[in-house]
Formats: sequence, C-alpha cells, structure tokens
Amino acid sequence: MSESCNHNKELDSKHLCVSKVPFFNHLDHDEMVKIASMSSHRNFKKGEIIYHEGDPLEYLYIVHQGRVKSYQLFESGKEQLLRILDPGEFMGELALFTEKVLDSYAEAMAKTNICMIHRSDMQKLMQKHPTIAVKILEQFSNRLEQTEKLVGQLSSKDVETRTASYLIELADETNTNEIVLPMSKKDLASYLGTTQETISRRLSGFQTNGWIEQTGHRNIKLIDKQALVDIASE
Repeated sequence: MSESCNHNKELDSKHLCVSKVPFFNHLDHDEMVKIASMSSHRNFKKGEIIYHEGDPLEYLYIVHQGRVKSYQLFESGKEQLLRILDPGEFMGELALFTEKVLDSYAEAMAKTNICMIHRSDMQKLMQKHPTIAVKILEQFSNRLEQTEKLVGQLSSKDVETRTASYLIELADETNTNEIVLPMSKKDLASYLGTTQETISRRLSGFQTNGWIEQTGHRNIKLIDKQALVDIASE
C-alpha cells in the first residue's frame, strides 16, 4: 500500500511537471499521464551543473521547480548568458530533431527539480500528436529570433545602448515602468556581454541623469522612458 502511494505521488509530481509546458497543455489528462510516465526527475543544488557543453544531446529538459541559466563559455573563461528558465520552460529541444552534442551549459540558480524526457519518447509523441512538434518549432523560432537579436546588439551597440534596450524590453514585456530584474547584475552583465562593474556604472549614470530610480537590489523604476528609448535607438 505504501509503495502504491509513493508511486502515485511520484506520478502526480511528473504530471504536474509536464502540465506546465505550453506545448503539452492541449492534451487530455490521460495523455498527460502517459507522458508523465515517460519522464524521469532529478534534483540539483544551487550552482550545480545540469549538463555540460559537449554532453550528448539526448533529452528534453523541463524545469519543474527552481530556476536555471543557460550559457556558453569562451576559451578566455568569459561567460555569455543565453537565457534564464523558470518553471514550465524547457531546454534541449534540439535533441528532438538532431543527434548532435550540447553547445552550452545549464546551471541551477536555486534548488531545482528537472524532469527529463528522452528523445525517442518525444519523437513518438510528435508522430502521434503533430501539434506538439509545431508548438516546439514555434518556441524554437522565438528563441532563435531572440538569440539573433542579442548577437546583433553585442556586435553593433555599445553597453549603454544595450542596457537601455534591455530595460525598455523588460518594461514592455511586463507592461509597467516599475520593473524587477529577473537576474543578478552579474548575470545581467554576462547576458549583455560586459562586466558587473560596467553595468552598475551605467545604471548609476541613468539614475544620475534622472532616467531611472533604483529602488532596491533588483528593483528599477523608469522615470524618463523616452530618454532610454532615445539611447536605445542610437
């Protein structure tokens, strides 16, 4: 009886994990349970590496609890942050379409639980439910667009412009001028291709100019959004 209860609890947890993923949310309960039975769970401590660059690309990784950052490391040791993933978001989607190795690292930013579904199981699901493949490709297309935009900014815009652009995008996404940075300034610096000290100086400069007000460690109020728009447009 006890083993049965534990099995049911584990299945419920897996079901909850897959139900958070947008490309599964059109499926009925029974299909969700089937997918949940295919997945495995792993726990990671803060700072623990979930996968390394060069590891086999075999699984779709879904963030169940916690937070994950995906990044690349250059030979110089410099880290380039690619994205931050919250519960319900996924990584490793290329495993569904190719058998290459991973080209980035994934690291737990807090105590994190990941559910993993093997490539072969996901490919069977996509054959049975083509809508899943379409939705995954839509997500992949959005990420590719974001990556191309980031690469363009890193190669053609200075740090002040990139910082202003980021603040505006965050304000537009959340539909408010009182924003909360979704990452530390160290990670923000990595994402924008600069140093933590430079980011701090730019934000302090924006505040001195009366464009923003830093109301907390990660809390920023946009006072003169148009000024930031003008900087971002340069």
